Amino acid sequence: MSVLQGAWLAGILALPNDSKKKTLVVALVLSLVCSMLVSVSAVVLRPLQIANATIDRQRNILAAADLLDENTDIADAFSRIEAHVVDLESGEITDDVDPASFDQRRAARDPAMSTALSREQDMAGVGRRARYATVYLVKDGDAVERIILPIHGYGLWSTLYGFIALEPDLNTVVGLKYYEHTETAGLGAEVDNPAWLSQWRGRRVFDASGAPVLRVVKGTSTATGDAALYEVDGLAGATLTSDGVTNMLHFWLGEQGFGPFLENMRKRIGSS
Repeated sequence: MSVLQGAWLAGILALPNDSKKKTLVVALVLSLVCSMLVSVSAVVLRPLQIANATIDRQRNILAAADLLDENTDIADAFSRIEAHVVDLESGEITDDVDPASFDQRRAARDPAMSTALSREQDMAGVGRRARYATVYLVKDGDAVERIILPIHGYGLWSTLYGFIALEPDLNTVVGLKYYEHTETAGLGAEVDNPAWLSQWRGRRVFDASGAPVLRVVKGTSTATGDAALYEVDGLAGATLTSDGVTNMLHFWLGEQGFGPFLENMRKRIGSS
């Protein structure tokens, strides 16, 4: 600090505490110091934030695939899972996009990386659909044991983000897991309730024609026999959230979503 700067600061500090000039200068200095501290903290903590976000994502993927319990080592369990980016138009896995850095949400906001959906196409309320999506394959050697697909769609108040996992027959549900939403506590937010989520295990997605028909009913399902495999009890007092779950499943497991990819996987698994 120069002599002149020191003299200026000493002059400011010598002013009465009720001086407007002193108050403004002190407030400005504090603002600058705080902004510097926040900026430095953001830079220093960024790697930790990224690592925590990665672990949280892996935890939710494992939960959807029914591979998570209180004793699970996340890194070890996730070592069995391969991430691949799929071109949703062709249904083919592509090597042109790195799954480690691909951000499907950001891609959906980029007109060059996404497709605008018509009202008829957009049953899930996503607006724009990214051209690519990351899928996860649970492998045992060369054999695919489970496939985990990211899904999202609008409920009552928010877009719900989650994963659905399927058995190798690509029709039987292993599990469903939502990891982000702002639905109403005690109503739509019951999509997080383990008791409700447990109903999804063993449910079937597609009918004989290959159309996704699995749905959340209003109230309690009264279906019997094979028909019961295509229904899940509704969320009490949360009809719009329940409908949103059905709509996003039909969208993402249909032709606008992972339908082409699942068809390609059926051929691949069937010929292996």
